[in-house]
Amino acid sequence: MKKQFFSNEKDGFYGTYYENPKGANCAMIGLFGDDPNDFMAKCGAKWLHKNGVNVMCMSPDVKNYGHVNFPLERIETSIKWLKSHGNKKIGIMGMSTAGMDSLVAASYFPDITLTFGLTPSDFVWQGFEQGEKDGCKEWPIPDASTLSWQGKPLAYMPFVYAHPEYYHKIEEETKGSGDITRSTHLFIDSEKAREHTEEEMIKVENIKGKLIMVGADDDSFWEAGKYVRRMDKRLKERPHECDYEALTYEHGTHFVLPETMLRKALPVGLKFVMKFIFKAAKDYPKECEQTRKDIDRRLSTALKQWVAE
Repeated sequence: MKKQFFSNEKDGFYGTYYENPKGANCAMIGLFGDDPNDFMAKCGAKWLHKNGVNVMCMSPDVKNYGHVNFPLERIETSIKWLKSHGNKKIGIMGMSTAGMDSLVAASYFPDITLTFGLTPSDFVWQGFEQGEKDGCKEWPIPDASTLSWQGKPLAYMPFVYAHPEYYHKIEEETKGSGDITRSTHLFIDSEKAREHTEEEMIKVENIKGKLIMVGADDDSFWEAGKYVRRMDKRLKERPHECDYEALTYEHGTHFVLPETMLRKALPVGLKFVMKFIFKAAKDYPKECEQTRKDIDRRLSTALKQWVAE
């Protein structure tokens, strides 16, 4: 794949542009992995290429696995570059924490007219880092958000647990669960501790064009299905311009990715790996596969329609 690299210092954002080898005049910003050059990002770019678009994969910085006051201006700068280099339409696609990021970005920038939020929350989180600290692989950052705008942290839901209890709670829930990671109670307990403020909720009603939000009720990281249903309710109660789909599935795990995208990453042994990572994939393999296939069909259709319009 033809690639072009960008750095925060030189270009105002960290990313890799994967130009469609067949040519394209629309681009998706891909928030797939922890680095725009890692394996998952490349698989995401190939899947999007198949659907007729160029791809700009982005992340906070080189092998930076944290999410602390990430400036939305970096996505804005990326949009400007894409538009100035032959892309007439801009979309965004994010999964997991980046599913939240994609919704927030689309709510800020009207140039984004196709948005895929996979396993997103409907609120902004407190910032967190990943790595190694006091025997913990992840920890919350006091007084920090996951995202920022104009130099100020966005309003966020604070986690009810501080370091190191935060990660110990994840370890406790994960132990014996059959999932490689379980962190639902981190979010459930934080939501119970206090009601969400309106300021920290994502303004999905500001999103333009086509919006697809996806979550499964057996997500082992957080209550993605519940969050998608809340955004559906919010959109039904507020004026909005976007044409949206709020997709919730009983079974699908945290990896509610298109089936053919995952098969690019794991052409052999996909079901085995999914069963190893998620108990739901072990207990309901056919249902989870059917979910991924349905997501694949819906997202591919939306992409092709968007490109053709």
